[in-house]
Amino acid sequence: MEDWYDHPQYFDMVFRNETAAEIAFFAAAFDRFADGPVRSVLEPGCGSGRLVAAMAARGYQVTGLDLSQSMLDYLDRRLRRRGLQADLVLGDMTEMVFDRPFDAAFCTFNTFRHLIQEQDAISHLKSVAECVRPGGLYLLGFHLIPMDADPECIERWQASHGGTKVNVTLRVIDFDRRKRQEMLRVSIKAQKRSGKVDRIRSEFPLRIYTPAQAKQLLKKVDDLFEIRSIHDFDYDIDETRDFDNDLTDALFVLKRR
Repeated sequence: MEDWYDHPQYFDMVFRNETAAEIAFFAAAFDRFADGPVRSVLEPGCGSGRLVAAMAARGYQVTGLDLSQSMLDYLDRRLRRRGLQADLVLGDMTEMVFDRPFDAAFCTFNTFRHLIQEQDAISHLKSVAECVRPGGLYLLGFHLIPMDADPECIERWQASHGGTKVNVTLRVIDFDRRKRQEMLRVSIKAQKRSGKVDRIRSEFPLRIYTPAQAKQLLKKVDDLFEIRSIHDFDYDIDETRDFDNDLTDALFVLKRR
């Protein structure tokens, strides 16, 4: 078994079907909620860079930041193959420093929940606020866990691209509401066109947020960000959600004050 962070191509395949909808939502949110045009954007925790590449292809000035050098190396090769440009930075999303402000930032699909400690989450939000100009946006998406959630959750899905088929199993192997942490195991079986099979397994913790806990967190930075709109992972700009106990797939449009 190998770690999936050392195989960014599979990491990327798992989520590639979401990319078009996310990018369309970003553009619509920029037009609807940002003060002034959005040209420069930042993705903290960019991973394999599917969103960095897609935004660069749309003509945005993109910066991607991540702690994984293997992910950034993969993204660099991808950008070169496509003739695209972006600034790639090896760094910590809790203490980002740039020499110019961005018009917007985005961090979706649970990357934020890798910040296990409350203070790290707050430091991240404050760091983003320092990186985004007033009137700019931060699009933040992560799953919320209702109080009646099943701690024995298992999800399975498939993906394919370029002759490679990937089967993914996501399993919660530990769940602790008191510590506000769940441990996930991701198992991947990737079969290439040649017949070669890669088997990959990763285990990692994520911070747990109920809707009430997410609301409390964002309240702590409401001097920096205003919640302009709430959506879910359908990425429909015209369909908004209430900040209540039914909200599980949360996508927040935060506006820098």
